[in-house]
Amino acid sequence: MELFGITGTEYVGYLASFMVLLSFTMKDVKKLRLVNMLGCLLFIAYGFLMPSLRIGLPIIIANFAILVLNIYYLLRPSKQ
Repeated sequence: MELFGITGTEYVGYLASFMVLLSFTMKDVKKLRLVNMLGCLLFIAYGFLMPSLRIGLPIIIANFAILVLNIYYLLRPSKQ
């Protein structure tokens, strides 16, 4: 599927990039992590949508690691 000469896979990649960029505008750390996690999930999907797993695997691994870190920091008890 192409729209304006851009494939569906590319749209997923652009949306993922936008979500990660948007996460850095957040002042609330919890919101930052949640939006960044959505970006990571989109990047993981983008990695699986790549024509070759050899190309997508580094994207998948890096974003999975970031996703795990975000989950860890969201779930750990706060220091109050």
